[in-house]
Amino acid sequence: MLVFTRHMGFAHASIPTGVEAVRALGSATGFAVDTTEDPTRFSDAGLAPYAVVVFLSTTGDVLDGMQQSAFERWLSAGHGYVGIHSASDTEYEWPWYQTMLGAHFTNHPAVTAATVVVVDTTDGSTSRMPRSAKRTDEWYNFNQQPVGAHLLARVDEGSYAGGSMGPVHPVSWRKEYAGGRAWYTAMGHTSCSYTEKPFLEHIRGGILWAAGRDSAVVAPL
Repeated sequence: MLVFTRHMGFAHASIPTGVEAVRALGSATGFAVDTTEDPTRFSDAGLAPYAVVVFLSTTGDVLDGMQQSAFERWLSAGHGYVGIHSASDTEYEWPWYQTMLGAHFTNHPAVTAATVVVVDTTDGSTSRMPRSAKRTDEWYNFNQQPVGAHLLARVDEGSYAGGSMGPVHPVSWRKEYAGGRAWYTAMGHTSCSYTEKPFLEHIRGGILWAAGRDSAVVAPL
């Protein structure tokens, strides 16, 4: 797996903690983890070793046209994308990426506690999360409901101020796209997120789904 952390806009202080958390998940689960901020890794040869690429709190225009094309070819060959937090605040001018993700970030209130509700209790990325639990994060509003996606979890707008999505406020979803798989969670702004076991199970389940693996056979953290 390759974890990509380039940020051309806001730089999240939680990125180093997130990288170390994903490395630990790899050690616990049995997948190798490489990390980079270098966009030149996005070539046919550079992506060839990887089953999954994680965009971890990327922001802005992080890949040029040739790099974007290489990523499109790579995903279409049956591989998996995982987007964490501001991966939805990335590549607004790349239509393929926007269609893959299904929705993009528009704004957010201040970091606050809110209630996350699991919508799909059978998915590997949500089955080990509490069905309803309060946690602190930065709750993104999006331009639309994620198009063509399967909703995994939502945030209850009645539990905090500043939500603008209505009764179904998406916070995590997955989508089969262009021959590959895309999984996204809007959570993960705070460094503390990457010490929370349910959130780590959430990410690990998303990684395994994106890789085409069954997370049910993996022991809990």
